[in-house]
Amino acid sequence: MAHGHDRDHAEQGAAGAARAFAVAIALNAAFVVVEATFGVLADSMSLLADAGHNLGDVLALALAWGATMLSRREPSARFTYGLRGTSIFAAVANAMLLLLLTGGIAWEAAQRLVTPALVAGRTMIVVALVGIAINGGTAMLFARGRKSDLNVRAAFLHMAGDAAVSLGVAVAGAAILVTGWLWLDPLVGLIIAAAIVAGTWGLLRDSMALALNAVPGHIDPLRVRAYLSTLAGVAEVHDLHIWGMSTTETALTAHLVMPGGYPGDAFMPRVCAELEERFGVHHATIQIESGAQPCALAPDHVV
Repeated sequence: MAHGHDRDHAEQGAAGAARAFAVAIALNAAFVVVEATFGVLADSMSLLADAGHNLGDVLALALAWGATMLSRREPSARFTYGLRGTSIFAAVANAMLLLLLTGGIAWEAAQRLVTPALVAGRTMIVVALVGIAINGGTAMLFARGRKSDLNVRAAFLHMAGDAAVSLGVAVAGAAILVTGWLWLDPLVGLIIAAAIVAGTWGLLRDSMALALNAVPGHIDPLRVRAYLSTLAGVAEVHDLHIWGMSTTETALTAHLVMPGGYPGDAFMPRVCAELEERFGVHHATIQIESGAQPCALAPDHVV
């Protein structure tokens, strides 16, 4: 009954996240069109920079949504883990896409900094305020599920950050109206580009690490090894591997040398449950060895 109850909650959470992604994509796609249009009309580099950023957000949300749906597909004879890994590839693709978009934005903003163009400060302020409302409202769609799903948490933080960026554009527009300093517009565009690169670099680094089967950042492999080593009857732990099956699920394999033999049917369920509770390992596969024969995978450097 507990498993069925948890599954119902998981399905409800997935359905809620899917609705949030759909609404977020629709709202942000509409805002990209509006912001880009007024950015061209106002000749504002900061508005165009923010529109490019929001376009990347729409693509990122679409990829994340698609990957989330694919990751729920059942395993097959060929894809024995299902398609959980698509969420990792989506993160890598999003990071690379954002870096490419940001490079073009930064180049144009740098040129405008040398030769500033006349911009419509009032238009910048109005459009940016709309952006604050849309991005802030979108962030709230992900607020409820951000504690239990890393993808939803990332979407929440991203949208909240976008609201802050739109606030910066509004401040730049107000400053231009007061001071007449046209160079503030491309300067804000460059600051936005730098903020995107700073955030995207971390995403690219973490997603590439997961794609290369690195231990997820929230897990300390030394603590996991120490836990397994202190289990009653365990004399040695080797061939320990921990990797991300997706951006939200972690797998583990390990060999436990137990000279006294298999400790009973209750041992494995208890260990797997504690690995999930303590370390967030969702899929553990453990092999018990007596130690009578040496294991070819015993040294840690052997794979």
